[in-house]
Amino acid sequence: MAETDFPAELRSLRATMDRIAQVTDVEKLRAEVDELSEQAAAPDLWDDQDNAQKVTSKLSHRQGELRRITDLAQRIDDVEVMVEMAEEEGDEDTRREAVTEVAAISKALESLEVVTLLSGEYDEREAVVTIRSGAGGVDAADFAEMLLRMYTRWAETREWSVQVLDTSYAEEAGLKSATFEVKAPYAFGTLSVEAGTHRLVRISPFDNQGRRQTSFAAVEVIPLIEGTDHIEIDENDLKIDVFRSSGPGGQSVNTTDSAVRITHLPTGTVVSMQNEKSQIQNRAAAMRVLESRLLLLKQEEESAEKKALAGDIKASWGDQIRSYVLHPYQMVKDLRTEHETGQAQAVLDGDLDGFIDAGIRWRAQGDEA
Repeated sequence: MAETDFPAELRSLRATMDRIAQVTDVEKLRAEVDELSEQAAAPDLWDDQDNAQKVTSKLSHRQGELRRITDLAQRIDDVEVMVEMAEEEGDEDTRREAVTEVAAISKALESLEVVTLLSGEYDEREAVVTIRSGAGGVDAADFAEMLLRMYTRWAETREWSVQVLDTSYAEEAGLKSATFEVKAPYAFGTLSVEAGTHRLVRISPFDNQGRRQTSFAAVEVIPLIEGTDHIEIDENDLKIDVFRSSGPGGQSVNTTDSAVRITHLPTGTVVSMQNEKSQIQNRAAAMRVLESRLLLLKQEEESAEKKALAGDIKASWGDQIRSYVLHPYQMVKDLRTEHETGQAQAVLDGDLDGFIDAGIRWRAQGDEA
């Protein structure tokens, strides 16, 4: 086994830790946690439930962020003591334990460092994600449902809240489209690298001849609108339709016209919501997503030289960002970053961190170029 240069490894860990602490501004983070804690302790906090949820969610995220930084700093101190003990006592078991811990800390620091790269205008926002089936018929609809499950499971591993706002079911199987919110700070910055066309290659479970099928699904990620944003929407520019919510196979799941479709006539933007219980709730959710999409359009217009955050996603050949191959071999590969793995099922089960981290680093390098 190769000899580990502990002094060099520890210097590298401390240098990385210092960069993270500097970019994160730990003292400012502590002050923000204290301020949010005071707000969360206010006796009238839950008089405004929406604001209360925002405060408690932001507090939880900031506390977690601060805890990760302080815990890693402590782990570096502890492993340094462990190395000193191993060297003084010639204890090979402790030395091997130190080697393992140094590698674990290094990996944890890499993931934490990625967060410091999220500095875009809307990166700190919560996210609204829409998945649409593309070319490939029923396999594409099934793939869209697989992606919804993948992102939901990924969010659950982070203890991030997901609220499905709308699901449009395909006739035979799967989904035509699905829209959901990811409620966590930096959800947009984190997930925005997932925007684009995803491609699946597999033996189709819907082909009685067992042929290989290629199908596509598009992922759109937009930042969630906030109360401080200024998006003027003229009611006269809206066309609002109501209809009954539908489930798999086109069956009605509601006896009232509670589903809402809003069309913004000047831009042609269409938003449908059907997963809330009442028409009022669906309309409010639809307006929130519409405002978020119009916010994105506004940002694109003001920064025309930059690539659009959501982009023109066609969900077809020549537009894909990632391939998921299940036959004749197992591989998931991102075509932008070259990051790949042979654990395709693990990725579809929500193991996305490697791809997302690589995507954030790739984007940051492009911004620097």
